[in-house]
Amino acid sequence: MPRTARRLWSWKTVAIMTLLLDALQPAEAQEVSALQNVASASAAGPVPTMSKLQEVVVIAQRRDLLGTASTASEGVITDEEIQLAPAFRPGQVLETVPGLAVASHSGEGKANQYLLRGYNLDHGTDLATFVDGMPVNQPTHAHGQGYTDLNFLIPELADRLSYTKGPYYAAEGDFASVGSVHLEYRDEMAPQITTTTGTLGYQRLFAGGSRALAGGSLLGAIELQHYDGPWDVGDDARKENAVLRYSRGDDSRGYSVTGMYYHQLWTNTTDIPQRAIDQGLVPDQYGSLNPSDGGRAQRFSLSSLYHQSIGAGRFEAGAYYIGNHLDMWHDFTHFLVDPDNGDQEDQHENRDVLGANAQFTLPLQLLSFDNEFVTGVQTRYDSNQVSRLPSLKRIPLPVDKDPTTFSEDDRVNLYSGALFVQATTHWTPWLRTILGVREDYQHGADTDHLADFHGSDPDAPFSNSGKASKSLFQPKGSLIFTPSSNAEFYISAGRGFHSDDLRGVTRDQNTGQPGAALLASQFGEELGARINVQRNLALTVALFNLDAQSETTYDADAGQDSAGPSSRRYGYEVNLTYKPRRWLEIYGSFSEDHAHYKTPTDDGTGHVGTFLPNAPFATGSLALYLTNLGPWRGGLVYRYLGNFPLTSGACSDAAVAQDFQNPGGPPLTCANAPTPRGQVNGKGYGEFNLDVHYAFDNGWGAALGVYNLLNTKRDAMQYFYVDRLPGEAAYGQADTHVHPLEPISARLTLAKSFGS
Repeated sequence: MPRTARRLWSWKTVAIMTLLLDALQPAEAQEVSALQNVASASAAGPVPTMSKLQEVVVIAQRRDLLGTASTASEGVITDEEIQLAPAFRPGQVLETVPGLAVASHSGEGKANQYLLRGYNLDHGTDLATFVDGMPVNQPTHAHGQGYTDLNFLIPELADRLSYTKGPYYAAEGDFASVGSVHLEYRDEMAPQITTTTGTLGYQRLFAGGSRALAGGSLLGAIELQHYDGPWDVGDDARKENAVLRYSRGDDSRGYSVTGMYYHQLWTNTTDIPQRAIDQGLVPDQYGSLNPSDGGRAQRFSLSSLYHQSIGAGRFEAGAYYIGNHLDMWHDFTHFLVDPDNGDQEDQHENRDVLGANAQFTLPLQLLSFDNEFVTGVQTRYDSNQVSRLPSLKRIPLPVDKDPTTFSEDDRVNLYSGALFVQATTHWTPWLRTILGVREDYQHGADTDHLADFHGSDPDAPFSNSGKASKSLFQPKGSLIFTPSSNAEFYISAGRGFHSDDLRGVTRDQNTGQPGAALLASQFGEELGARINVQRNLALTVALFNLDAQSETTYDADAGQDSAGPSSRRYGYEVNLTYKPRRWLEIYGSFSEDHAHYKTPTDDGTGHVGTFLPNAPFATGSLALYLTNLGPWRGGLVYRYLGNFPLTSGACSDAAVAQDFQNPGGPPLTCANAPTPRGQVNGKGYGEFNLDVHYAFDNGWGAALGVYNLLNTKRDAMQYFYVDRLPGEAAYGQADTHVHPLEPISARLTLAKSFGS
């Protein structure tokens, strides 16, 4: 075991966990219901007190949405389903959302890769994610717009997850046009401790629980984790998580105050060009071209939530502070920019976030029609020191050794505010409408600390310094028909948006480019149905379309996202929930998607076309949940990611001349350029994951998780871009860059619950 891992499991760690459990153990034994025992179990851990289990019917939550849902594309995932779903990494808790795939292409400490409805959402763009009321997406980020790092998430604390898809919801704003996810933390859990060991250098300790305090409940939890992975250069990822939460009240009036802390260090193996494997520059697909790549991340937050019934209405409010610190060292293009030192860069963030929101819901009868009005306000302020600077083995290099566009160092201040109103009107027992409007406003200021250096570029001087402001009005609406108590049909339309990186917006303003919009508009339409075919069988179907003013695209040269051309996506999604036996529930989801730029686009590899690179043609999942089998329970999940284009189209001579500069030589063409002549496509994959749990007497339990059960040998992610290996021409070579799925692995968990 590495020295760092041994430190992780030191006697001090065990002592701290023991003290935490002792502090949270009630002075008098308190009865823990069967549902609480299920809720407090680890995503990889057992249910500690099986003797009190009652039948768990997850399907009931899906049926409850009839009569209340706005569309067929929203839903609720219960605590039971979250805890039964096998999750190889914390972010995969989100895979309980139908059609949402969560992958990784570089290191466990980095934000995951998200894919939904034909979108490669990169690290979170167009998927608004919230944990316990706090937004996770980070605008104007060092690595990717809307960066969503969920490594601070502790699965045992997840209590409920709700989701939406499409820009039809007045309460959802920036990054939510494709989807939104709200994950809630629990207020109480039985005191417990779990320890997990596994293949590929995995170890984990978790301790947590709650006790009564001053008329409320105090919950505490600590998680420590180490992971190497299958990589030739091990990740040696060392993670520490802690949560302390106080809550008081009931459904009519209550509040919670929560503090969170997260820290992680890691080495990462990022995607590598296929030719490096073929030429033996790395020993296999698990090799690294730059062993010094890696990162360190730290997050701390303090948040509060409050709710109160006021007459027939309900008032809800929240406030939060988040501090995020990040350094990631990446070498994407190897020797394309700097043939002597390589292209490693330090992507740095030092971000402080303040935010608050409030919402009031009031049922009201007008002109004999039943209505429900919701009005709300949301505010957020980000202050961020963000940079991208050259480095060699994590040591800074002078910026003047590279092109001016390779280096950035900015102070960004970004304010966002929104007001929304939504009205639900029941016109008849079988017809209701949901109409909403939302107004968003953002203002940002950027101070470019390298303005003089950027302005010295003789070819294209620029500066990021400047200010930008924009507001966006967004109407949204749904028409819902309920012909019977078992079926509803929906017609929905709405306008949404995602924000663009402020640095790109101000740069385009300064250079007179039409370029990026601070708020890039998106408009969607959807036809849907929600049908309870019979008591134990539920079905949802949705046909959707989404037009985007600006497609966020990945720029490998910058290791960042940037605003791209307009796009359109359309497709369908089918979700099925079936409970054929009291002990078995089956859940399936499938989505077929078509994604295109609206105009032919040069993708930077000498190819031109309308395909959206990395947009999957289909995604799907199939889950089997086993409960009510005495001491046994478990989950088997199959997730499917279909094939996808890697280039926007076929090779073009004009694009080759633009993308492969050949100073001093003749312009290159498709005939002699280092790029394929035809369209390049990537291959998808299917993967099985399994968790099995067994509960012994006296609160003891065990669990076995097996991931990539059939040892599928495919790539978790593929990209196609230009890089340069030693000895190659200065203009580099376009190639498929791959990051493999982890091979089959297993994790064994032992757990002890101290609840009665």
